[in-house]
This record gives sequence, structure tokens and C-alpha cells, in this order.
Amino acid sequence: MQPIEDLLVRELISGNLKIATAESCTGGLLSEMITRVSGSSSVFECGVCSYSNDIKINVLGVRRPTIEKYTEVSIPCAEEMAEGVLKLSGADIAVSTTGVAGPTGGTEENPVGTVYVGFASKNGVFAEKKNFNTDSCNDRIEIRKRCAQYCLEKVYSMLLRPNP
Repeated sequence: MQPIEDLLVRELISGNLKIATAESCTGGLLSEMITRVSGSSSVFECGVCSYSNDIKINVLGVRRPTIEKYTEVSIPCAEEMAEGVLKLSGADIAVSTTGVAGPTGGTEENPVGTVYVGFASKNGVFAEKKNFNTDSCNDRIEIRKRCAQYCLEKVYSMLLRPNP
């Protein structure tokens, strides 16, 4: 079976589509997974590693009131990150990640493993709350990998079925 990143890049190429990423908790892993595929240069526009709130605000255009009201670990922030990188890059599809990779930093509302994943395109924007710490391993590397893998699978399925 082909890795999902290979399938996604092939689908993006066949659809003549470009993708961009805005990553916080995955720290560039999603971008790396896409760009490890030969031919990805024809579909990957940019990746912004927006670990700090200043970069979320000043580069991606996340509104300061969004972070003040909802925090950077939230659906509104993930949506604005995805919209921001879509606008910045001119891509057709954008994906964002913001969350708590752990093993520290979790809260009752957002325990370790909680990630908000945002998606944006000309058809709109939405975000989902996911928890990638299902086996309570508190393993930062594994949570980041699970999140990046999920993002690739979700975008690929959205390309095959355009209505999320």
C-alpha cells in the first residue's frame, strides 16, 4: 500500500491543485511529509511554522481577539490559521494544526493530545477538535505523527469527496 503522502501528492497533481500548511503543534512535520514526495514541488506552495502567537497574528492574520477569547488551542484559531495561509500562499487548499502535543501543557478542556485541525479552500473553512492521545501514552512524537497523518488522510478524502 502506498503511503498517504504519495497518494495525496498524486491526487493534487492530477487535479492541478496547490496546498499550503500552517502548523503549530506539528512543528513542520506535515509540510515535511508532503515535501518528502518526489514531485511535491509542483503542488506545495508553502508551510508556515507558527509556533508563537506573534507569528499566528502577524504572519497568518489570526485576530488577537480570537486568541484572547478562545486561546490559540481552539477551533476559531485553527480556522483563522488555515484561512491566513490560504490567503498568504494563493494555494487551493490549506491545512492548519494547533494543539497540545505534550507531555506537559494539557488542561481539562484540552488535555495532552488535543489538536484543532483547520481546513480552508475557496469552498469555505472549518475545523475539527481531535484527540490523538487515545492510548494515554503522552508521547509527543507519536501525537505529532498521528496528527500529521490524519491531516493527509482528511485532505485526500476531501479531494475524493469534495463535500466534507
